Amino acid sequence: MSMMAPPIILLKDGTENKQGKQQIISNINACSVVADSVRTTLGPRGMDKLIVDSKGKTTISNDGATILKLLDIVFPAAVVMCDIAKSQDAEVGDGTTSVVVLAAELLKRSKPFIEEGVHPQMLIRAYSKAAQEAVRYLDSLAVKIEGDSALRDMLVKCAMTTLSSKLVSAEREHFANMCVDAVNILDERLPLNMIGMKRVPGGSLLESRLVRGIAFQKAFSYAGFEMQPKTYAKPLIALLNIELELKAEKENAEMRIASVDEFQKIVDAEWNILYDKLKKIHEAGAKIVLSKLPIGDVATQWFADRDMFCAGRIPQEDLDRTMAACGGSILTTVTQISRDVLGECDKFYEQQVGSERYNFFEGCRKAQACTILLRGGSEQFIAETERSLHDAIMIVRRAKKNDSIVAGGGAIDMELSKHLREHAKTIAGKEQFFWQAFARSFEIIPQQLCYNAGIDATDVLNKLRHKHAKGEKWAGIDIHSEDVKDNMMACIWEPSLVKKNALISAVEATCLVLSIDQTIKAPRTPSGGTLPGFPQQ
Repeated sequence: MSMMAPPIILLKDGTENKQGKQQIISNINACSVVADSVRTTLGPRGMDKLIVDSKGKTTISNDGATILKLLDIVFPAAVVMCDIAKSQDAEVGDGTTSVVVLAAELLKRSKPFIEEGVHPQMLIRAYSKAAQEAVRYLDSLAVKIEGDSALRDMLVKCAMTTLSSKLVSAEREHFANMCVDAVNILDERLPLNMIGMKRVPGGSLLESRLVRGIAFQKAFSYAGFEMQPKTYAKPLIALLNIELELKAEKENAEMRIASVDEFQKIVDAEWNILYDKLKKIHEAGAKIVLSKLPIGDVATQWFADRDMFCAGRIPQEDLDRTMAACGGSILTTVTQISRDVLGECDKFYEQQVGSERYNFFEGCRKAQACTILLRGGSEQFIAETERSLHDAIMIVRRAKKNDSIVAGGGAIDMELSKHLREHAKTIAGKEQFFWQAFARSFEIIPQQLCYNAGIDATDVLNKLRHKHAKGEKWAGIDIHSEDVKDNMMACIWEPSLVKKNALISAVEATCLVLSIDQTIKAPRTPSGGTLPGFPQQ
Protein backbone atom coordinates (compact mmCIF):
# COMPACT_ATOMS: atom_id res chain seq x y z
CA MET A 1 0.00 0.00 0.00
CA SER A 2 1.30 3.42 -0.84
CA MET A 3 1.55 5.96 1.91
CA MET A 4 -1.16 8.66 2.05
CA ALA A 5 -0.07 12.02 0.67
CA PRO A 6 0.57 14.56 3.43
CA PRO A 7 -2.15 17.27 3.71
CA ILE A 8 -1.40 20.43 1.76
CA ILE A 9 -1.30 23.44 4.06
CA LEU A 10 -2.39 26.41 2.01
CA LEU A 11 -3.33 29.02 4.58
CA LYS A 12 -1.60 30.16 7.74
CA ASP A 13 -2.17 28.27 10.94
CA GLY A 14 -5.24 29.53 12.76
CA THR A 15 -7.05 30.82 9.66
CA GLU A 16 -10.81 30.39 9.89
CA ASN A 17 -12.27 29.01 6.71
CA LYS A 18 -16.01 28.43 6.42
CA GLN A 19 -17.66 27.46 3.17
CA GLY A 20 -20.63 25.95 1.40
CA LYS A 21 -24.31 25.93 2.24
CA GLN A 22 -23.73 26.29 5.97
CA GLN A 23 -21.79 29.48 5.34
CA ILE A 24 -24.72 31.10 3.49
CA ILE A 25 -27.14 30.07 6.23
CA SER A 26 -24.94 31.46 9.01
CA ASN A 27 -24.61 34.74 7.06
CA ILE A 28 -28.40 34.94 6.75
CA ASN A 29 -28.79 34.35 10.49
CA ALA A 30 -26.24 37.05 11.30
CA CYS A 31 -28.05 39.58 9.09
CA SER A 32 -31.32 38.75 10.83
CA VAL A 33 -29.73 39.50 14.19
CA VAL A 34 -28.60 42.92 12.93
CA ALA A 35 -32.12 43.67 11.74
CA ASP A 36 -33.53 42.59 15.11
CA SER A 37 -31.51 45.34 16.76
CA VAL A 38 -33.36 48.05 14.81
CA ARG A 39 -36.64 46.26 14.08
CA THR A 40 -38.53 47.76 17.04
CA THR A 41 -37.71 51.35 16.05
CA LEU A 42 -39.91 51.23 12.94
CA GLY A 43 -42.99 53.42 12.74
CA PRO A 44 -44.91 55.90 14.90
CA ARG A 45 -45.02 53.53 17.85
CA GLY A 46 -41.39 52.49 17.49
CA MET A 47 -39.19 52.35 20.58
CA ASP A 48 -35.81 54.07 20.95
CA LYS A 49 -32.41 52.54 21.63
CA LEU A 50 -29.93 53.76 24.20
CA ILE A 51 -26.37 53.00 23.16
CA VAL A 52 -23.34 53.54 25.38
CA ASP A 53 -20.02 53.46 23.55
CA SER A 54 -16.61 52.41 24.88
CA LYS A 55 -15.92 55.96 26.13
CA GLY A 56 -19.17 56.02 28.09
CA LYS A 57 -20.94 58.50 25.78
CA THR A 58 -24.68 57.80 25.65
CA THR A 59 -26.82 58.18 22.56
CA ILE A 60 -30.59 57.79 22.47
CA SER A 61 -31.79 57.28 18.94
CA ASN A 62 -34.58 56.03 16.74
CA ASP A 63 -32.67 56.42 13.47
CA GLY A 64 -31.65 53.05 11.97
CA ALA A 65 -28.44 54.37 10.42
CA THR A 66 -27.30 56.07 13.65
CA ILE A 67 -27.89 52.89 15.68
CA LEU A 68 -26.04 50.68 13.21
CA LYS A 69 -23.13 53.12 13.01
CA LEU A 70 -22.74 52.94 16.77
CA LEU A 71 -22.97 49.15 16.95
CA ASP A 72 -19.57 47.56 16.65
CA ILE A 73 -20.39 44.70 14.27
CA VAL A 74 -17.60 42.16 13.81
CA PHE A 75 -19.39 39.50 11.77
CA PRO A 76 -18.09 40.09 8.23
CA ALA A 77 -21.28 39.48 6.22
CA ALA A 78 -23.47 41.42 8.64
CA VAL A 79 -21.50 44.61 7.95
CA VAL A 80 -23.39 44.73 4.63
CA MET A 81 -26.58 45.54 6.56
CA CYS A 82 -24.84 48.43 8.24
CA ASP A 83 -23.66 49.73 4.86
CA ILE A 84 -27.08 49.74 3.21
CA ALA A 85 -28.46 51.75 6.11
CA LYS A 86 -25.63 54.26 5.67
CA SER A 87 -26.17 54.47 1.91
CA GLN A 88 -29.92 54.99 2.37
CA ASP A 89 -29.12 57.74 4.88
CA ALA A 90 -26.71 59.47 2.51
CA GLU A 91 -28.88 59.12 -0.58
CA VAL A 92 -32.39 59.78 0.76
CA GLY A 93 -32.02 60.56 4.45
CA ASP A 94 -34.93 58.49 5.74
CA GLY A 95 -36.17 54.91 5.59
CA THR A 96 -32.97 53.52 7.12
CA THR A 97 -34.77 51.07 9.41
CA SER A 98 -37.14 49.95 6.63
CA VAL A 99 -34.30 49.05 4.29
CA VAL A 100 -32.58 46.85 6.88
CA VAL A 101 -35.80 45.13 7.93
CA LEU A 102 -36.73 44.49 4.29
CA ALA A 103 -33.31 43.04 3.41
CA ALA A 104 -33.40 40.74 6.46
CA GLU A 105 -36.88 39.50 5.53
CA LEU A 106 -35.79 38.76 1.95
CA LEU A 107 -32.89 36.73 3.32
CA LYS A 108 -35.12 34.92 5.78
CA ARG A 109 -37.51 33.91 2.99
CA SER A 110 -34.54 32.65 0.94
CA LYS A 111 -33.29 30.39 3.73
CA PRO A 112 -35.64 27.40 3.12
CA PHE A 113 -34.65 27.36 -0.57
CA ILE A 114 -30.93 27.33 0.27
CA GLU A 115 -31.47 24.54 2.81
CA GLU A 116 -33.24 22.46 0.15
CA GLY A 117 -30.22 22.83 -2.08
CA VAL A 118 -31.41 25.48 -4.58
CA HIS A 119 -28.43 27.20 -6.14
CA PRO A 120 -28.09 30.78 -4.79
CA GLN A 121 -27.51 32.17 -8.30
CA MET A 122 -31.04 31.08 -9.31
CA LEU A 123 -32.46 33.04 -6.39
CA ILE A 124 -30.32 36.06 -7.22
CA ARG A 125 -31.50 36.05 -10.83
CA ALA A 126 -35.17 35.77 -9.86
CA TYR A 127 -34.85 38.53 -7.22
CA SER A 128 -33.16 40.91 -9.65
CA LYS A 129 -35.97 40.44 -12.18
CA ALA A 130 -38.64 40.80 -9.50
CA ALA A 131 -36.98 44.00 -8.22
CA GLN A 132 -37.05 45.52 -11.72
CA GLU A 133 -40.75 44.72 -11.99
CA ALA A 134 -41.38 46.20 -8.51
CA VAL A 135 -39.57 49.44 -9.42
CA ARG A 136 -41.49 49.70 -12.69
CA TYR A 137 -44.80 49.25 -10.88
CA LEU A 138 -43.77 51.70 -8.14
CA ASP A 139 -43.06 54.39 -10.74
CA SER A 140 -46.46 53.82 -12.35
CA LEU A 141 -48.21 54.18 -8.97
CA ALA A 142 -46.48 57.37 -7.82
CA VAL A 143 -48.70 60.47 -7.75
CA LYS A 144 -47.32 63.72 -9.16
CA ILE A 145 -48.11 66.94 -7.30
CA GLU A 146 -48.87 70.07 -9.31
CA GLY A 147 -49.11 73.73 -8.29
CA ASP A 148 -47.16 75.74 -5.71
CA SER A 149 -49.60 75.71 -2.81
CA ALA A 150 -50.19 71.97 -3.23
CA LEU A 151 -46.41 71.47 -3.35
CA ARG A 152 -45.86 73.17 -0.01
CA ASP A 153 -48.69 71.14 1.47
CA MET A 154 -47.14 67.97 0.11
CA LEU A 155 -43.71 68.83 1.51
CA VAL A 156 -45.15 69.48 4.98
CA LYS A 157 -47.05 66.18 4.89
CA CYS A 158 -43.97 64.23 3.80
CA ALA A 159 -41.98 65.84 6.63
CA MET A 160 -44.76 65.00 9.10
CA THR A 161 -44.78 61.34 7.99
CA THR A 162 -41.03 61.19 8.62
CA LEU A 163 -41.28 62.87 12.01
CA SER A 164 -44.22 60.74 13.18
CA SER A 165 -41.85 57.91 14.08
CA LYS A 166 -39.39 60.12 15.97
CA LEU A 167 -39.14 61.38 19.53
CA VAL A 168 -40.56 64.76 18.51
CA SER A 169 -43.72 63.26 16.98
CA ALA A 170 -45.95 65.23 19.37
CA GLU A 171 -44.71 68.52 17.87
CA ARG A 172 -44.36 67.20 14.34
CA GLU A 173 -46.45 69.92 12.73
CA HIS A 174 -44.30 72.69 14.20
CA PHE A 175 -41.09 71.01 13.06
CA ALA A 176 -42.42 69.91 9.66
CA ASN A 177 -43.25 73.52 8.81
CA MET A 178 -39.86 74.63 10.12
CA CYS A 179 -38.05 72.09 7.88
CA VAL A 180 -40.03 73.12 4.80
CA ASP A 181 -39.32 76.81 5.49
CA ALA A 182 -35.63 76.03 5.95
CA VAL A 183 -35.38 74.19 2.63
CA ASN A 184 -37.43 76.87 0.83
CA ILE A 185 -34.97 79.56 1.93
CA LEU A 186 -32.12 77.80 0.08
CA ASP A 187 -31.34 78.41 -3.58
CA GLU A 188 -32.15 75.86 -6.29
CA ARG A 189 -29.12 73.66 -5.59
CA LEU A 190 -30.51 73.08 -2.07
CA PRO A 191 -27.08 72.77 -0.40
CA LEU A 192 -27.49 71.05 2.96
CA ASN A 193 -24.48 72.76 4.53
CA MET A 194 -26.29 76.10 4.36
CA ILE A 195 -28.75 74.91 7.02
CA GLY A 196 -26.96 75.15 10.34
CA MET A 197 -28.25 73.54 13.51
CA LYS A 198 -27.34 74.91 16.91
CA ARG A 199 -28.29 73.17 20.14
CA VAL A 200 -29.23 75.33 23.11
CA PRO A 201 -30.13 73.25 26.17
CA GLY A 202 -33.06 74.53 28.24
CA GLY A 203 -36.50 75.79 27.35
CA SER A 204 -39.23 73.80 25.62
CA LEU A 205 -39.16 72.14 22.20
CA LEU A 206 -41.59 74.72 20.86
CA GLU A 207 -39.09 77.49 21.56
CA SER A 208 -36.94 76.09 18.75
CA ARG A 209 -36.91 78.59 15.93
CA LEU A 210 -35.67 79.17 12.44
CA VAL A 211 -33.34 82.11 11.80
CA ARG A 212 -33.26 83.41 8.25
CA GLY A 213 -29.54 83.87 8.18
CA ILE A 214 -26.51 82.80 10.20
CA ALA A 215 -26.45 82.48 13.97
CA PHE A 216 -23.67 81.27 16.22
CA GLN A 217 -22.78 81.40 19.86
CA LYS A 218 -21.08 84.56 21.06
CA ALA A 219 -17.35 84.04 20.98
CA PHE A 220 -14.98 84.42 23.91
CA SER A 221 -14.70 88.15 24.62
CA TYR A 222 -12.00 90.33 26.06
CA ALA A 223 -12.21 93.48 28.18
CA GLY A 224 -13.83 96.34 26.32
CA PHE A 225 -16.49 94.39 24.44
CA GLU A 226 -19.27 95.86 26.62
CA MET A 227 -18.78 99.23 24.93
CA GLN A 228 -19.30 97.82 21.47
CA PRO A 229 -22.66 98.35 19.75
CA LYS A 230 -24.70 95.17 19.47
CA THR A 231 -26.91 95.98 16.48
CA TYR A 232 -26.08 97.26 13.01
CA ALA A 233 -28.03 97.82 9.84
CA LYS A 234 -26.29 96.85 6.58
CA PRO A 235 -22.82 96.41 8.11
CA LEU A 236 -19.70 95.35 6.23
CA ILE A 237 -18.07 92.26 7.70
CA ALA A 238 -14.36 91.48 7.77
CA LEU A 239 -13.52 87.78 8.12
CA LEU A 240 -9.97 87.18 9.31
CA ASN A 241 -7.60 84.43 10.15
CA ILE A 242 -5.22 86.76 11.98
CA GLU A 243 -4.35 87.16 15.62
CA LEU A 244 -4.87 90.75 16.74
CA GLU A 245 -3.02 90.61 20.01
CA LEU A 246 0.24 91.73 21.61
CA LYS A 247 2.55 88.82 22.18
CA ALA A 248 4.50 88.23 25.36
CA GLU A 249 8.19 87.71 24.56
CA LYS A 250 8.75 83.98 24.87
CA GLU A 251 11.72 83.48 22.60
CA ASN A 252 15.15 83.60 24.15
CA ALA A 253 16.26 86.37 21.91
CA GLU A 254 19.18 88.52 22.92
CA MET A 255 19.16 92.23 22.22
CA ARG A 256 22.06 94.52 22.98
CA ILE A 257 20.71 97.92 23.81
CA ALA A 258 22.81 100.95 24.47
CA SER A 259 20.12 103.37 25.63
CA VAL A 260 16.55 103.54 26.93
CA ASP A 261 15.39 105.12 23.64
CA GLU A 262 16.36 102.05 21.69
CA PHE A 263 14.39 99.85 24.06
CA GLN A 264 11.41 102.16 23.66
CA LYS A 265 11.63 101.79 19.88
CA ILE A 266 11.49 97.98 20.17
CA VAL A 267 8.39 98.16 22.36
CA ASP A 268 6.75 100.72 20.07
CA ALA A 269 7.42 98.63 16.98
CA GLU A 270 5.11 95.86 18.19
CA TRP A 271 2.34 98.30 19.14
CA ASN A 272 2.68 100.07 15.81
CA ILE A 273 2.38 96.81 13.88
CA LEU A 274 -0.86 96.03 15.72
CA TYR A 275 -2.28 99.57 15.35
CA ASP A 276 -1.38 99.54 11.68
CA LYS A 277 -3.45 96.37 11.15
CA LEU A 278 -6.39 97.81 13.10
CA LYS A 279 -6.33 101.08 11.11
CA LYS A 280 -6.40 99.21 7.81
CA ILE A 281 -9.46 97.22 8.89
CA HIS A 282 -11.19 100.42 10.04
CA GLU A 283 -10.35 102.33 6.86
CA ALA A 284 -11.76 99.53 4.67
CA GLY A 285 -15.15 100.34 6.23
CA ALA A 286 -15.69 97.12 8.17
CA LYS A 287 -18.16 97.40 11.04
CA ILE A 288 -17.94 93.79 12.22
CA VAL A 289 -14.66 91.95 12.58
CA LEU A 290 -14.74 88.17 12.98
CA SER A 291 -11.57 86.18 13.41
CA LYS A 292 -10.73 82.52 13.82
CA LEU A 293 -7.81 83.49 16.09
CA PRO A 294 -8.04 85.55 19.28
CA ILE A 295 -8.62 89.32 19.20
CA GLY A 296 -6.97 90.73 22.32
CA ASP A 297 -7.82 93.48 24.83
CA VAL A 298 -6.04 96.29 23.01
CA ALA A 299 -7.77 95.55 19.73
CA THR A 300 -11.17 95.06 21.39
CA GLN A 301 -10.99 98.47 23.06
CA TRP A 302 -9.64 100.15 19.93
CA PHE A 303 -12.60 98.78 17.95
CA ALA A 304 -15.05 99.80 20.70
CA ASP A 305 -13.82 103.41 20.51
CA ARG A 306 -14.70 103.44 16.82
CA ASP A 307 -18.13 101.80 17.22
CA MET A 308 -17.04 98.52 15.67
CA PHE A 309 -17.92 95.03 16.83
CA CYS A 310 -15.34 92.25 17.02
CA ALA A 311 -15.35 88.58 17.96
CA GLY A 312 -12.38 86.22 18.03
CA ARG A 313 -11.95 82.46 18.29
CA ILE A 314 -14.88 81.69 16.01
CA PRO A 315 -15.08 78.02 14.91
CA GLN A 316 -13.99 77.41 11.33
CA GLU A 317 -17.38 76.04 10.19
CA ASP A 318 -19.24 79.14 11.43
CA LEU A 319 -16.74 81.36 9.66
CA ASP A 320 -17.12 79.33 6.45
CA ARG A 321 -20.90 79.55 6.53
CA THR A 322 -20.76 83.31 7.18
CA MET A 323 -18.42 83.70 4.22
CA ALA A 324 -20.65 81.59 1.96
CA ALA A 325 -23.75 83.54 2.97
CA CYS A 326 -22.50 87.11 3.30
CA GLY A 327 -19.78 87.05 0.67
CA GLY A 328 -16.27 88.35 1.18
CA SER A 329 -13.29 86.14 1.87
CA ILE A 330 -11.30 84.98 4.85
CA LEU A 331 -8.15 87.10 4.99
CA THR A 332 -4.81 86.01 6.35
CA THR A 333 -3.26 89.47 5.97
CA VAL A 334 -4.75 92.96 6.03
CA THR A 335 -2.23 94.69 3.80
CA GLN A 336 -4.56 94.56 0.78
CA ILE A 337 -7.90 94.80 2.61
CA SER A 338 -10.54 96.64 0.58
CA ARG A 339 -14.30 96.94 0.15
CA ASP A 340 -14.56 93.98 -2.25
CA VAL A 341 -13.16 91.38 0.16
CA LEU A 342 -15.70 92.27 2.87
CA GLY A 343 -19.00 90.50 3.37
CA GLU A 344 -22.32 92.24 3.86
CA CYS A 345 -25.70 91.48 5.43
CA ASP A 346 -28.89 93.45 6.12
CA LYS A 347 -28.93 93.24 9.86
CA PHE A 348 -26.64 92.16 12.68
CA TYR A 349 -27.66 91.82 16.33
CA GLU A 350 -26.77 89.97 19.49
CA GLN A 351 -29.45 88.31 21.56
CA GLN A 352 -29.85 86.03 24.55
CA VAL A 353 -30.94 82.46 23.72
CA GLY A 354 -31.31 80.34 26.83
CA SER A 355 -28.25 80.86 28.97
CA GLU A 356 -26.01 81.86 26.06
CA ARG A 357 -25.72 84.97 23.95
CA TYR A 358 -25.92 84.46 20.21
CA ASN A 359 -24.82 86.62 17.27
CA PHE A 360 -27.30 86.80 14.40
CA PHE A 361 -26.64 87.82 10.79
CA GLU A 362 -29.87 88.22 8.84
CA GLY A 363 -30.63 89.08 5.22
CA CYS A 364 -27.45 87.60 3.74
CA ARG A 365 -26.64 88.90 0.27
CA LYS A 366 -24.71 86.19 -1.48
CA ALA A 367 -26.22 82.78 -0.72
CA GLN A 368 -29.39 81.90 1.07
CA ALA A 369 -28.64 80.41 4.46
CA CYS A 370 -30.61 79.65 7.58
CA THR A 371 -29.98 78.34 11.07
CA ILE A 372 -32.26 76.25 13.26
CA LEU A 373 -31.89 76.91 16.98
CA LEU A 374 -32.98 73.79 18.82
CA ARG A 375 -34.20 73.97 22.40
CA GLY A 376 -35.07 71.14 24.73
CA GLY A 377 -34.49 69.56 28.10
CA SER A 378 -31.44 67.33 27.91
CA GLU A 379 -28.41 67.17 25.65
CA GLN A 380 -29.31 63.67 24.34
CA PHE A 381 -32.85 64.77 23.60
CA ILE A 382 -31.70 67.75 21.55
CA ALA A 383 -29.17 65.57 19.71
CA GLU A 384 -31.95 63.15 18.75
CA THR A 385 -34.17 66.06 17.65
CA GLU A 386 -31.31 67.21 15.43
CA ARG A 387 -31.04 63.75 13.83
CA SER A 388 -34.82 63.65 13.32
CA LEU A 389 -34.82 67.07 11.66
CA HIS A 390 -31.93 66.01 9.45
CA ASP A 391 -34.12 63.14 8.19
CA ALA A 392 -37.05 65.46 7.62
CA ILE A 393 -34.93 68.07 5.82
CA MET A 394 -33.44 65.40 3.54
CA ILE A 395 -36.94 64.16 2.73
CA VAL A 396 -38.18 67.68 1.93
CA ARG A 397 -35.15 68.20 -0.33
CA ARG A 398 -35.79 64.93 -2.15
CA ALA A 399 -39.52 65.55 -2.47
CA LYS A 400 -38.86 69.05 -3.81
CA LYS A 401 -36.50 67.80 -6.50
CA ASN A 402 -38.67 64.83 -7.32
CA ASP A 403 -42.29 65.71 -6.68
CA SER A 404 -44.00 62.33 -6.81
CA ILE A 405 -45.35 60.62 -3.73
CA VAL A 406 -46.82 57.32 -2.55
CA ALA A 407 -48.88 56.48 0.54
CA GLY A 408 -46.90 55.31 3.56
CA GLY A 409 -47.99 53.25 6.56
CA GLY A 410 -47.52 49.93 4.78
CA ALA A 411 -49.88 50.84 1.90
CA ILE A 412 -47.32 50.87 -0.89
CA ASP A 413 -45.63 47.74 0.46
CA MET A 414 -48.89 45.75 0.39
CA GLU A 415 -49.68 46.98 -3.11
CA LEU A 416 -46.26 45.91 -4.43
CA SER A 417 -46.68 42.57 -2.68
CA LYS A 418 -50.07 42.00 -4.32
CA HIS A 419 -48.84 43.01 -7.78
CA LEU A 420 -45.77 40.75 -7.62
CA ARG A 421 -47.84 37.84 -6.35
CA GLU A 422 -50.17 38.16 -9.33
CA HIS A 423 -47.25 38.52 -11.69
CA ALA A 424 -45.66 35.37 -10.23
CA LYS A 425 -48.62 33.29 -11.42
CA THR A 426 -47.65 34.01 -15.02
CA ILE A 427 -44.18 32.47 -14.56
CA ALA A 428 -43.60 28.80 -15.26
CA GLY A 429 -41.25 26.52 -13.35
CA LYS A 430 -39.77 26.85 -9.91
CA GLU A 431 -38.89 30.50 -10.42
CA GLN A 432 -42.51 31.15 -9.50
CA PHE A 433 -41.75 30.14 -5.89
CA PHE A 434 -38.88 32.62 -5.69
CA TRP A 435 -41.16 35.42 -6.93
CA GLN A 436 -43.78 34.43 -4.36
CA ALA A 437 -41.18 34.58 -1.58
CA PHE A 438 -40.01 37.99 -2.85
CA ALA A 439 -43.61 39.26 -2.89
CA ARG A 440 -44.31 38.01 0.63
CA SER A 441 -41.23 39.80 1.97
CA PHE A 442 -42.84 43.21 1.48
CA GLU A 443 -45.48 42.36 4.07
CA ILE A 444 -42.85 42.63 6.80
CA ILE A 445 -43.17 46.45 6.87
CA PRO A 446 -46.91 46.63 7.76
CA GLN A 447 -46.45 43.58 9.98
CA GLN A 448 -43.64 45.22 11.94
CA LEU A 449 -45.65 48.46 12.25
CA CYS A 450 -48.42 46.39 13.87
CA TYR A 451 -46.06 44.53 16.20
CA ASN A 452 -44.49 47.79 17.38
CA ALA A 453 -47.90 49.30 18.07
CA GLY A 454 -49.21 46.17 19.80
CA ILE A 455 -51.94 45.64 17.21
CA ASP A 456 -52.98 42.15 16.08
CA ALA A 457 -50.81 41.81 12.97
CA THR A 458 -52.54 38.72 11.50
CA ASP A 459 -55.92 40.41 11.63
CA VAL A 460 -54.70 43.68 10.08
CA LEU A 461 -52.72 41.94 7.31
CA ASN A 462 -55.78 39.87 6.35
CA LYS A 463 -57.85 43.05 6.10
CA LEU A 464 -55.11 44.71 4.03
CA ARG A 465 -54.80 41.76 1.64
CA HIS A 466 -58.55 41.77 1.20
CA LYS A 467 -58.72 45.50 0.45
CA HIS A 468 -55.80 45.42 -1.97
CA ALA A 469 -57.30 42.41 -3.74
CA LYS A 470 -60.47 44.51 -4.22
CA GLY A 471 -58.35 47.20 -5.84
CA GLU A 472 -57.99 49.71 -2.97
CA LYS A 473 -54.36 50.38 -3.70
CA TRP A 474 -53.72 52.94 -0.96
CA ALA A 475 -55.16 50.92 1.93
CA GLY A 476 -52.67 51.01 4.80
CA ILE A 477 -52.51 50.90 8.58
CA ASP A 478 -53.88 53.73 10.69
CA ILE A 479 -51.94 53.31 13.93
CA HIS A 480 -54.06 55.79 15.89
CA SER A 481 -57.40 54.07 15.34
CA GLU A 482 -55.69 50.65 15.16
CA ASP A 483 -57.46 49.88 11.91
CA VAL A 484 -57.07 49.93 8.14
CA LYS A 485 -57.80 53.02 6.06
CA ASP A 486 -56.91 54.92 2.89
CA ASN A 487 -53.52 56.46 3.67
CA MET A 488 -53.52 58.71 0.60
CA MET A 489 -56.58 60.46 2.03
CA ALA A 490 -55.11 60.38 5.53
CA CYS A 491 -52.08 62.31 4.19
CA ILE A 492 -49.51 59.73 5.29
CA TRP A 493 -47.24 60.41 2.34
CA GLU A 494 -43.65 59.73 1.50
CA PRO A 495 -41.59 60.55 -1.61
CA SER A 496 -41.60 57.61 -4.04
CA LEU A 497 -37.82 57.96 -4.15
CA VAL A 498 -37.51 56.77 -0.54
CA LYS A 499 -39.27 53.50 -1.32
CA LYS A 500 -37.45 53.06 -4.62
CA ASN A 501 -34.03 53.47 -3.08
CA ALA A 502 -34.92 51.24 -0.11
CA LEU A 503 -36.15 48.51 -2.43
CA ILE A 504 -33.09 48.61 -4.70
CA SER A 505 -30.62 48.73 -1.77
CA ALA A 506 -32.35 45.87 0.07
CA VAL A 507 -32.34 43.63 -3.00
CA GLU A 508 -28.69 44.42 -3.74
CA ALA A 509 -27.70 43.58 -0.17
CA THR A 510 -29.70 40.33 -0.29
CA CYS A 511 -28.06 39.26 -3.55
CA LEU A 512 -24.66 40.15 -2.15
CA VAL A 513 -25.12 38.06 1.00
CA LEU A 514 -26.54 35.13 -0.97
CA SER A 515 -23.59 35.14 -3.34
CA ILE A 516 -21.00 34.70 -0.56
CA ASP A 517 -20.25 31.01 -0.04
CA GLN A 518 -16.91 31.20 1.71
CA THR A 519 -15.37 33.40 4.40
CA ILE A 520 -11.64 33.27 5.00
CA LYS A 521 -10.56 35.10 8.12
CA ALA A 522 -6.85 35.66 8.65
CA PRO A 523 -5.57 35.01 12.17
CA ARG A 524 -4.81 37.98 14.37
CA THR A 525 -1.07 38.36 14.82
CA PRO A 526 0.04 39.29 18.33
CA SER A 527 1.85 42.57 18.82
CA GLY A 528 5.25 40.94 18.35
CA GLY A 529 4.39 40.48 14.71
CA THR A 530 5.00 36.72 14.50
CA LEU A 531 2.46 33.97 14.85
CA PRO A 532 2.60 31.73 17.91
CA GLY A 533 4.79 28.75 17.24
CA PHE A 534 6.72 30.54 14.49
CA PRO A 535 10.21 31.59 15.53
CA GLN A 536 11.37 35.04 14.51
CA GLN A 537 13.66 35.00 11.50
